[in-house]
Amino acid sequence: MDHRARPYRSVLYIPGSKPRALDKARTLPTDAIIFDLEDAVSADEKAAARALLAETLDAGGYGAKAQLVRINGFGTDWGADDLDAIAAIGPEAILLPKVGDAADIEALAMRLDARPETADTTIWAMMETPLGILNAARIAAAPRMAGFVMGTNDLAKDLICRTRAAMSTSLQMCLLAARAHGLVCVDGVYNAFRDEAGLAAECAEGRDLGFDGKTLIHPAQIDIANQAFAPSPDEIELARRQIAAYEEALREGQGVAVVDGRIVENLHVDTARATLAKAEAIASVEAA
Repeated sequence: MDHRARPYRSVLYIPGSKPRALDKARTLPTDAIIFDLEDAVSADEKAAARALLAETLDAGGYGAKAQLVRINGFGTDWGADDLDAIAAIGPEAILLPKVGDAADIEALAMRLDARPETADTTIWAMMETPLGILNAARIAAAPRMAGFVMGTNDLAKDLICRTRAAMSTSLQMCLLAARAHGLVCVDGVYNAFRDEAGLAAECAEGRDLGFDGKTLIHPAQIDIANQAFAPSPDEIELARRQIAAYEEALREGQGVAVVDGRIVENLHVDTARATLAKAEAIASVEAA
């Protein structure tokens, strides 16, 4: 499935070192999983985690969920070994942490090019450093790129900022770069996983900014993200009426239509069709 044609409403981090969590993830209604070998795994568990994760992914059972593996960076003691272990099973996607420039992606792409098992493996970038944000457009254009994941915790630390609003420029720069190059772009995590109202508010903000979905740290957050980033019944119904009205206007030799007192042009119809396509993709994933 094309990476822009599938939903990424909910993208759940799962530690690569936890067998029970890896097994439970098979049944969770998340659109995508980030199997984490980096922050979620302690140094003394790194080797065991990569072996466990390679075996688990090879066994499969995750259905239509998108599967990303976050390896450790190549500047660490574990990155190269992570990639060797995971590449052997032909992963769907590798998520590279702390990407600073396109050269980081190019180096990973060259390693993937050298292995026949990873011919179809895409690359995602963690956008979590000031340098990475400033180079977002070059990173988005790099080989094999499929998506950005916002690392808002690390970014806030480096920016020495205290609010999400202080990161708005960074978020929008990544969205601009992602849209310019046809990438998926998912929002950062909401740390207070028991605060449902706060999560819902931040999901709504991320949706309105243009993010495709939100990264999550706990299964309890999945339903809220899925609802926030899915077209509502009212939006689906309006999209259908806009398309029907515009097609009728074309039959009558008109270039625009009017729905609910608002002009509908071809650009609005493009948005309406994208809304229906997203709803259909979500239904397909949920059925699977």
